[in-house]
Order: sequence, then structure tokens, then C-alpha cells
Amino acid sequence: MHSIFQKIKDALIPEAQPVKPAIPDGQHAIAALLVRAARASEVYDDRQVAQIDAVLARRFGLPMPEADALRLRAAEFEERTGDTVHLTRAIKDIIPLDDRPALLEDLWRVILADGGRHENEDGLMRLVSNLLGLADRDSAFARQKIMARKAAMADD
Repeated sequence: MHSIFQKIKDALIPEAQPVKPAIPDGQHAIAALLVRAARASEVYDDRQVAQIDAVLARRFGLPMPEADALRLRAAEFEERTGDTVHLTRAIKDIIPLDDRPALLEDLWRVILADGGRHENEDGLMRLVSNLLGLADRDSAFARQKIMARKAAMADD
């Protein structure tokens, strides 16, 4: 049985709530979303890691060691957050609507780097497209573009 003092303490000091990770800056949000895309199939392999690093280096003008470090920090953040909404909200703050299809292409580059597609990846891309204010067809066009580039490179 609680004493009167315990009841007062319980009323004045609320039970600790789990701490949500802070919303990251745009760079970390993009990097975390790329990691989330790579992990969506539960296979996160070296080809996807290399593709994430290449995307980050190109997108942000980073040397490869800095792109690698950004990916590592973002991977830690991605593990702690279950909320794709937070990531896309931070991304929408830095990427204008007209430039977001290019991000979809980058996400598909990472997803397809391991040579396959998984239904979880398709589902994530539908969600991300919607959260970024884009349509499913934008994601489909981005995927087709990346697949065509991969096919053309394979023919060379």
C-alpha cells in the first residue's frame, strides 16, 4: 500500500518516458534514410554500404572517409529511431519538391546495389515517396531509371 508521501511524490514526479532521438539535420536524415533503405530487406551488405558512401560523397561533396563517417553516425541514429516521418520531415526542410525525385533515385541505387528487390523495400519506397510529397509513379520512374542505367553498364 502506498503511503501518502509516495502518492504525492508519484503525482508530482511523472514516470520517465522513453527519450526519442532528436530529429537529425538534413544530411544525417538523408544518410539514415539511405541506411534504412539498405536494411529494409534485412540484408545490409558491402555493396549497399559502398553505394551509400558513394551517394553521400557525391550528394554532399565529401571525401570518401567523411562519407563513411557520416554513414556510420547515421546508421547508429537509424537503429535508434523507428520513425521514418522524422527523417523525411528533416529532408523536406533541405530538399525542394522538384529535387526530391533525385533522392528517390539515390534510394533505389542503394536498394538495388545488392542485385535484388524485396517487398519490404517496395513498401518503404511507397511510404517515403508519400512522405516526401511525391507519387508512387515518381518512385517507379526513379527505379526504372536506375535499373536501365545498371543494365546499360552491364552491357558495356
